[in-house]
Amino acid sequence: MELSWLSWLYEAVAQVIIWIHTGYSTVLNPDSGLTWSLTIITLTVFMRVLIFPLFLKQMRSSRKMQELAPKVQEIRKRYKNDKQRMNQEVMALYQGAGANPLGGCLPIVAQFPIFISMFTVLQAMANGRPVYGMSQQLVDSARSAHIFGAPLPANFFMSSTDIAGFDAGVVQTKVVLGIFVAISSLTTFLTVRQSVTRSMAQMPDNPMAQQQKILMYISPLFAFFSLNFPLGLIMYWVTTNVWTLGQQHWFYSRHPMPEFDAKGNVVPVPPKQGLIAKLRKTPPPEEQAPPPPPEPKIIRQQPSRQPRSKRTGSKKS
Repeated sequence: MELSWLSWLYEAVAQVIIWIHTGYSTVLNPDSGLTWSLTIITLTVFMRVLIFPLFLKQMRSSRKMQELAPKVQEIRKRYKNDKQRMNQEVMALYQGAGANPLGGCLPIVAQFPIFISMFTVLQAMANGRPVYGMSQQLVDSARSAHIFGAPLPANFFMSSTDIAGFDAGVVQTKVVLGIFVAISSLTTFLTVRQSVTRSMAQMPDNPMAQQQKILMYISPLFAFFSLNFPLGLIMYWVTTNVWTLGQQHWFYSRHPMPEFDAKGNVVPVPPKQGLIAKLRKTPPPEEQAPPPPPEPKIIRQQPSRQPRSKRTGSKKS
């Protein structure tokens, strides 16, 4: 799956792999599975950090759409018999507020060329081809690396002869690959479920709710297509799923679902306390006996001055 217009990206990915692997090789065995696992994980994290601004843009657009949800529901009720007018009014509302319904596609679109580049470079390494600026020594190092006994370039449908050529057991290789694919499927499901649950909570009457539920349960099945991918690429997919889970949880906990008053105005909701803040929180001090009540203030009453006729010893004039 080599696309000529992405050749510059293939070379960039290969160069980053060379830099990361060289860095880890200064303290670890360059041919070990640990070194190559850390190289792939670090490469994945680096790629996700690069597209992090797109993620923030996506989430901010999604939050604006949440805040507009009551007005969207009102428009749908008002023009429920005129679908064209309803869509025009909803889009006008989004444009006026600066919300982009397609903003959620940005991270996916950005990840696609990166995934294709990772696939192409790792596939070239699996086939023993020193291309895109990689040396033969680096390619041989990757082909000799084993992760839990499975070769890094191996895939589940590789023949027994090919797997044996990597000096690895056939059964052990397929078991390891099967476990990684199962983890990939699970993390894909959790990632989609986290997003769909949030979407359904912000718009309970969304007509696409049923389709989103179906997508949530079908999406893990796509992970089984990775049985034909090299183990290194499956590791990339698992790492990016785990990153997405943590990234979405971080954003959702700091930007909870907006609440609305009776007039449809947004009511600010305090963010949830993060795990680190909970760990740093000092325990409440031991309860102490309440202090004694203050003593009543003594007010001295001055004697009232008597009339002169009532004073002792006074004489009437």
